[in-house]
Amino acid sequence: MKKIQFFIITKSVGIYLNVLSYVNLEVAKNKAYELFSQPRKGRIKKEKMPKTLQNVTYETFECQNEKFQTYIWHGNDEIILLVHGWESNASRWKKLLLYLKPLGKTIIAIDAPAHGLSDGKEFNAPKYAEYLHVLIQKYQPKIIIGHSIGGAAIAYYLNKYQNTEIEKIVLLGAPSDFKILSDNFIKLLSLNNRIKMQLENYYHEKFNIHIDDFSGHKFAKNFTQKAFIAHDKEDKVVLIDEGRKYASTWENTIYIETTGLGHSMHDGELYLKIVDFITQN
Repeated sequence: MKKIQFFIITKSVGIYLNVLSYVNLEVAKNKAYELFSQPRKGRIKKEKMPKTLQNVTYETFECQNEKFQTYIWHGNDEIILLVHGWESNASRWKKLLLYLKPLGKTIIAIDAPAHGLSDGKEFNAPKYAEYLHVLIQKYQPKIIIGHSIGGAAIAYYLNKYQNTEIEKIVLLGAPSDFKILSDNFIKLLSLNNRIKMQLENYYHEKFNIHIDDFSGHKFAKNFTQKAFIAHDKEDKVVLIDEGRKYASTWENTIYIETTGLGHSMHDGELYLKIVDFITQN
C-alpha cells in the first residue's frame, strides 16, 4: 500500500510540475530543485538526542551564514573525520564507532547541511564540502570516512581544495556521477525535458561545473591519498557501478565488493578491514 501511495504522490507531483513548466518554467525549475535538494528525514531534536551522540563534546561551526554541528570523541592527536550521507546524521556511525574507539584516535562526526542539528534546508555535495573545509582547516584530520553522498562530498572537497595533508580516505556506497542522481530524480517524477534542461543549466550556473564533469571518479584521477572503497552488489540506492568507477581511476586503492549489506554497509567484517586499512603504514 505504501509503495502505491508513494507512486501516486510522485507521479502527481511530476504532472503538476510538467504543467507548470508551460506556464512558468522558472518557477517549475525552482520547485523541482527544492524537492531534489531538501531532505525530509535526518533531523535531530536536542531533547531526544540519540544515545550515540550523548556524553560527547559538542562543537558548533559556521559556514555560509549557517551553523553546523559536530561531535567529538577525544583520543590522541590523530583525527578521524566521519561524514554521513543523505537523510541521515552523525548517529549513523554508531556501529562503526565500536571498532574505531579502541584505536585511541580522536573521532569527529559532522551533521551535514539540513541534517541532525545543523542549520539549513538545502543539501548538496558542494555545500557539504564547504562545511568540511571549515572543519578540516581547524582539525586537519589525516583520515576521512564517508558514506553515500558524504563520500561524494569528500571527493568534491579533495578536487576543489587539493589537500595533500589528508592521508587516507574511506568511501562506503558513494555515488560518483551527479548526472545519475539528477536523472534518477527526473525519472522518479517523470519530469519533462523542459524541466530537465533547465535544472541542468541551473546546476552549471550554481556549481560552476558542467553536469557531465561533476563526477567523483573523474576527480579521483588526480588524488594522491590512499583509498579504501567498498560497495555492495545489492545496493539499490547507489548502484555497484559507481563504486567500480572510483576503483578504476583512484590509483592507490583497495576496492571491496560486498553482498547483502545494501546501501547501509553496516558489517563487522567490513569494519575490521577498515580498521586494518587505517592502522597499516
